[in-house]
Amino acid sequence: MRWLLFIAFYLLIDIYAYQALRSLNRSWWVTIIYILISAAVIGNFIYQWQSAGGGFFSAIGFAFGIVLAFLLAKIVIVLFLFGEDITRFFIGVFKAFSGSGYSAPGRRKFVSQIALGLAAIPFVSVLYGMFKGKYDFRVLNYTLHFEDLPDAFDGYRIAQISDVHSGSFDNHEKVSYGIDLLNKQEADVVFFTGDLVNNMATEMNDWKSLFSTIKAKDGVYSILGNHDYGDYVDWSSAEAKAQNLDKLKATHAEMGWDLLLNEHRYLEKNGEKIAVIGVENWGGGHFKKAGDLDLAGKNVADKDFKILLSHDPSHWQEKVKQHNKFYHLTLSGHTHGMQFGIEIPGFIKWSPAKYRYKNWAGIYQENERYINVNRGFGYLAFPGRVGIWPEISVIELRKGKASA
Repeated sequence: MRWLLFIAFYLLIDIYAYQALRSLNRSWWVTIIYILISAAVIGNFIYQWQSAGGGFFSAIGFAFGIVLAFLLAKIVIVLFLFGEDITRFFIGVFKAFSGSGYSAPGRRKFVSQIALGLAAIPFVSVLYGMFKGKYDFRVLNYTLHFEDLPDAFDGYRIAQISDVHSGSFDNHEKVSYGIDLLNKQEADVVFFTGDLVNNMATEMNDWKSLFSTIKAKDGVYSILGNHDYGDYVDWSSAEAKAQNLDKLKATHAEMGWDLLLNEHRYLEKNGEKIAVIGVENWGGGHFKKAGDLDLAGKNVADKDFKILLSHDPSHWQEKVKQHNKFYHLTLSGHTHGMQFGIEIPGFIKWSPAKYRYKNWAGIYQENERYINVNRGFGYLAFPGRVGIWPEISVIELRKGKASA
């Protein structure tokens, strides 16, 4: 049923958008080429989806990206043509009531030309995001002040990455560049906040050696995200699913990462310490709620300075920020910023993600507690990023109050 609805929607948009082209050129060759391209785009997507068994890997992702590029462009055209058709309709109605009979004016070529020109913007943007934007790694630096930060950790530097989704990667050189960029930050510690794979542990086979080169003086700590449990695969048995998760956990260890499963560790420096608490995935809505904050923080003293690793920022919004145990800083990911948006520092920060998540990208503060939502290192489904670039977060901890 969903396929029928999707195809019906695509065809409706496709036919409507064709009117703009037809008003500029009525050659039957143009019509044939238009039909062939449209059929190839949607046909390839359906074929790749069926071949992939519903999973998102590079081939299906690329097919989806091409569909999205054409669909967004055609939606822009449809919006213009629909606006013009409404105008034409009311002009025709006015003529009918004025006694000259109903007669709507013909479609104006310049409107179609404008529509086609503007449609090129989302089309080119999506293609740019697919071929360049998805590996356009950015380092985002933050400084956070805490009055109760242990003196030894004043100036301590944290690096965070999230949402690798290794099953989507298709360029070893570009991913290697991102990891080199991370290592060049020379952070004291590195935190990974979940979704190492799309679904299967085997997705890391070609990337394990590369990600094992991530190093920091105080180590690399990691947690699981919703995709790491294999919940989106039709496994042959419960045992096969459990084996997949065990293999993924072993992969963290093989890379030298300390995977926290509802547990905690301490970072120590000059006789002082801060607690690192890692929970399994706890997501809002239908997402898995395997995270146990009370278990993970058991035996952590109230006076300890605490950093919480929790994949889904919904956890912070619904549980953490008002928890009776004060978690100073939470590090999350999950949203990807929907891999699409507009960010101009100091002017605008927008993504469709804001309508789903209150905390969707960057630093937020409530109840004197902070959360950083990393925009993600990799990508999922749409094989690209437009305006929301892959991120390496670097957070410097400072003791005292922030200057006004």
